[in-house]
Amino acid sequence: MTDTPKWDIEWIMSVLPHRYPILLVDRVLELEPKKRIVAIKNVTINEPIFAGHFPGRPVFPGVLLIEGMAQAGGLLLLQDIPDRSKKLIYFAGIEEAKFRRPVVPGDQVRYELEVLRLRSTFSKLKGTVTVDGQLCAEAVISSAMVDR
Repeated sequence: MTDTPKWDIEWIMSVLPHRYPILLVDRVLELEPKKRIVAIKNVTINEPIFAGHFPGRPVFPGVLLIEGMAQAGGLLLLQDIPDRSKKLIYFAGIEEAKFRRPVVPGDQVRYELEVLRLRSTFSKLKGTVTVDGQLCAEAVISSAMVDR
């Protein structure tokens, strides 16, 4: 039996500074350092955003899908940085963002990101958000790593 990596919520919280209600990644399924990541978020009706978006017709906001992609990308970029607790990753750009299908309570969101460009303090990642194999959102996101 081989050891499988434990990329659960405890690990995620040890890498990212985000916390409830803005932590948007529940588990990492695949991670190839400096190349790609696959992560998931389980969307439930208990999300605070659904109180106002939209009453009677809950839809997970597209901007939070982009944020979830960025957080998954942050896990990819920070996971092997030894002093990651002293770093933050900020958005530097969002390009080619498209929203194809609404995400609703009960959906399991799958974030898939691949590195397009990686430098010590700058990265560009291409990402998709799917539910049950259906494309919900996509974007190219750029980020800058800064000291806290």
